[in-house]
Amino acid sequence: MRAPSPPPAEALACLTDALAASRRLLVLTGAGCSTASGIADYRDEDGAWKRPRRPIQHAEFVGRAASRQRYWARSAVGWPRFRAAAPARAHDALAALEARGAMTRLVTQNVDRLHQRAGSREVVDLHGRLDHVVCLACHDIVSRDAWQDVLLAENPAFAARATAFAPDGDADLDDEDTTSFVVPSCPGCGGVMKPDVVFYGGNVPAQRVSGVHDDVDASDALLVVGSSLMVFSGFRFVRRAVAANKPVLVVNRGRTRADELATLKVEGDCGDVLAAALAGLGAA
Repeated sequence: MRAPSPPPAEALACLTDALAASRRLLVLTGAGCSTASGIADYRDEDGAWKRPRRPIQHAEFVGRAASRQRYWARSAVGWPRFRAAAPARAHDALAALEARGAMTRLVTQNVDRLHQRAGSREVVDLHGRLDHVVCLACHDIVSRDAWQDVLLAENPAFAARATAFAPDGDADLDDEDTTSFVVPSCPGCGGVMKPDVVFYGGNVPAQRVSGVHDDVDASDALLVVGSSLMVFSGFRFVRRAVAANKPVLVVNRGRTRADELATLKVEGDCGDVLAAALAGLGAA
């Protein structure tokens, strides 16, 4: 077991020193980076599920027309607000950190593309991107904005819905509100259209995972920002870094799956912590 984290001020100084020492830093980010942008997360500070409804599963979406109705109805209502989200302090700080030249890659578990909008260039969208929709049959891709027009053309009553917004670009609707929703097919081949993201129960493409493993191997430290790491798709990279005796630095508010493995953990809002660390590096 690693030593417990020092008090916040000392932990912040240690983080700043670790960032200054790294020349090949790999960064892994999660939902905590985007909560300040108004995009909700799924878990509380103990890492426990905090929403009454679980997100849609891959097999459920692919196998049940009613599930696709429910998903796309919720998405049609939630998309405008999700799309309007702007980068927050954590995104800006990580873009500035990359600009210093010591970050090799940023791997994000988020699907909102806010890192790219903040200016980060070397980004791997581990779980895909919500601004694309892909046909499961012919693999054609259309933009989510264009797909929104198609959805609302078929379901104009949903354009004016106002409801509580949920993570991943959807909204909370009662199931009975979705039974009449018309789900359009692929305009090219008539196949099933799916957001170009990895749903729960789905698999991150093997080539993408392999590429991040290579990034871990080429790094001299791993920085985890705003993730509880409760999902194995991100946690596996922490395990690989630990196995190779590379420092693992964690910035998160609340418990993470890597608390016993991390070289250093800084508890707090990831935007505030990163901004302070950058100030310590003279990059603010």
